[in-house]
Formats: sequence, C-alpha cells, structure tokens
Amino acid sequence: MDNLIPLILLACVAQVLNSQMQLNPRTITLLRGDTARLICSTAEPWQVMVWILNGGSVLTISAQYGILSNNPNVNAINCSTNQLSSWEFTLNRVQRSYQGQVTCDLQNIQRQTADLFVQERGNVAITGGNVTVLKGEEILFQCLAVGWYPVPSLTWLVNGREVDQSQYNISTEGPVDVDGLYNLTSNLSVQAAESSHVECLASVSALPTPQASSVRLTVVAEVGVENVCDDCAVLIAVTASVSAVLLLLLLSICIVLCYIRRRRAKSSLPEAIRIDESKSGRSSVAEETGGEVNLGYTTEGHSDPRCCLFQ
Repeated sequence: MDNLIPLILLACVAQVLNSQMQLNPRTITLLRGDTARLICSTAEPWQVMVWILNGGSVLTISAQYGILSNNPNVNAINCSTNQLSSWEFTLNRVQRSYQGQVTCDLQNIQRQTADLFVQERGNVAITGGNVTVLKGEEILFQCLAVGWYPVPSLTWLVNGREVDQSQYNISTEGPVDVDGLYNLTSNLSVQAAESSHVECLASVSALPTPQASSVRLTVVAEVGVENVCDDCAVLIAVTASVSAVLLLLLLSICIVLCYIRRRRAKSSLPEAIRIDESKSGRSSVAEETGGEVNLGYTTEGHSDPRCCLFQ
C-alpha cells in the first residue's frame, strides 16, 4: 500500500501535466445548507485564478498576492505542493439558486467546469399513527413526503423487510412552489397477520440516511377474541351461579321465618282462647250481679251465683 501512494500521486501529476490543469470533483451533489469543496490544480505557472458560479465571478486569487476578493459565502485555501499549485475552493451554505456550474478559470491557460447539484430534504410522515386491528383485516397506511427536491425515492418496510412495489402506489405532486419542491403520497395495503413495525422511507442521493416515519400495527388474533368470549361466558356462568345460591338462601330464610311465625302463632292460640273464656265468664257474672262482685269470695261449694251478692 505504501508503494501505491507515490504511484497515485505521480499519475495525478502526469494527468495534470497532460491537461495543464485539473478540477476535482467534476460533479458534486449536496443538500441545501451544506458546503461545496472543489480543488483546482496546475503544474503550469499562472498569474490569476478566477472562480465562477453560474457565469458570475465569486472569487479571484493572485498567484503572488493570494485572495483578492472578499465574499463571506466563499473562501479558498492554498494546498500547493512542490509539484503542483492547488487551491481548494469552498462555497458555504449552498442554496438551491447555486445549482449549476462552478468554473475554475486559470486565465491565459485553461478553464474547467464542474456540475453542482443542490437537493432539498423534506419531511416524511405516516398519517393516523399506531393502529390496532383484528387478525385477517385489511389495513391501509398512507405516507406523505412533503417538500423534497428532486422527487425522492420512497419505500415501505414491514418488520425491517422491504415491501414489494406491487403492494403500494405512489403519486407525485409538484413542483408546488417557486422553489420547485415536490410532494409525494403513497398508500400501502397490508393484510393483518401479525403485529408489525411499519416504516416509510424517503430519500434523495445527497442524504446519508433516508428520512423515516414509523408506526406500530397491533393485530388482535382470533384466538384472543375467542378467549375473551370464553372469559365472558365464564363470568356470566359464575354470576348466574352466585345469584342462584343467593336466591336459594333468601328463599330458605323466608321459609324458616314463616315456619317460626306459624309455630309462635299455634303456641299462643290456646292461651288466647283461655283468656277469652275467662273474660267472657267474668263478664256474665258481672252482668248478673250488676257489676258488684266480691273479689274475696269463692264460688266453691255454692251453686247459686246470687250467693256472691252483697246483701
């Protein structure tokens, strides 16, 4: 590997010598807000290097005095070696309006141009949030990708596995404003077989990792539903049994109470009869005597009740 590095440098030097100058990279793709970096190199003596963006000069460098212009959005660093004169050009916080051509012009020697592409990262979201369905139901997920440039690639994942494109559709709207941004809508149809993690991914080439939105699909299995029904049946049966026992207990209490009342009623009936007879006997005597009764006198040995009267 150590022997390869000098060979690569020699090859680069030879390429620069053959073409008088070299601009790298020749194509650069960035997200809006990133920094663009290009290197212009030559083995030829030069006096003035001009960097041009879409036809307009943005930076001038003198071989003798260095950077001559002052632009806060651009800068250059001298990274020359003994064999090559090289300057790294940086374009800060690139905007969509910067997209186009970046040219390094070595005046009176040569100029070369690189293509600059500026992309826009939008937002992605699955509408509706988490979903709970019965097993076997068909569920429709919708994913919205808003504010992208260019049109992003959009894919679906279920439990980490990419979904076949035949299972979803994609519709594109745009450009929707002066910035030329695009909106996408995608619908995924899923047969609910098991609980799953559903993701929607949107990406453009300059994006290191896709923008993702995810939801949870919870599937209630049919077995679970049957178990719920069985539990309900058990609960109903237990409730009915307890109710029957309570009703039987209440009925038993009522029977016992009625039996006790009847026993009490029977036991008190002779005494009531005796009391009534005694009262009636006394009433008849009182009637015959006119109410004047000698309470100290007994009728024993006398048959005539009139003997009990006071003379």
